[in-house]
Amino acid sequence: MTIPAAILDALAAAHASWQPILREGLQAVARADAGYLPALANSAYLPTDGRLFAAFTQPLDAVRYVLVGEGPYPRAASATGVCFMDGAVAGLWSDQPDGGLSKPVNKATSLRNFIKMLLVADGQLQPGHTSGAAMVSVAVRARAIGSPLVQTLADLQRNLLARGFLLLNAALVYRPEVAAARDARAWLPFLEVVLNALAARIDSDGVPMPAPTLVLWGKVAERLQPLRVIDAFPQALSEHPYNLSFIAHAQMQALFGPLHLLRK
Repeated sequence: MTIPAAILDALAAAHASWQPILREGLQAVARADAGYLPALANSAYLPTDGRLFAAFTQPLDAVRYVLVGEGPYPRAASATGVCFMDGAVAGLWSDQPDGGLSKPVNKATSLRNFIKMLLVADGQLQPGHTSGAAMVSVAVRARAIGSPLVQTLADLQRNLLARGFLLLNAALVYRPEVAAARDARAWLPFLEVVLNALAARIDSDGVPMPAPTLVLWGKVAERLQPLRVIDAFPQALSEHPYNLSFIAHAQMQALFGPLHLLRK
């Protein structure tokens, strides 16, 4: 089946080890719904600027975790093609003496709660005391000269990639005129190909590699249930970070704590 050139051109952003897999995934989408990709190519969707496959920049064999988001942010400045990494956010910490997280981070509710969970997991915050004066104290330490804490969202994203995270959305696109569930269903065959490739990896000696851990938040876990391949993966599930209760989620703290993602 023919894949629209505009979609294929976006594959240039992906690492070479991923490109044949992503092509196979696109073919699976086309087999399930021949009209979907042509219609997508002729529509205005997010992310823009050829970032449709921006999540696949690191080698296939480097993936140790697959963090699956629901879909791109519904704003051009925010949608980067990488889940939970809001392109409109630069600095993490407020530049005000009495501030905690920066205003852009506080506006991005899921990102704000994710960072607070990381701070609790890293021992920078105490459970149940993650706002107000407690956040001001963290920000003061973060802004100090020689602080061990990362300063920007780009720093946090680099740490995630360095620890082997594939930051993937269940629906790779956002279109205001199309129901999110419609795009999510259309990309399921693509996700199945991606996950099958991760489950089937072998190392240079021909030995099967361990499957990466699937990190699933909120309704994403339900959306992936039709894919039988997910049974091959260890899974870490929780409510969506939009919920305040996510900050205190013990399994998420246990998973992310040893990774020290907020440290330089």
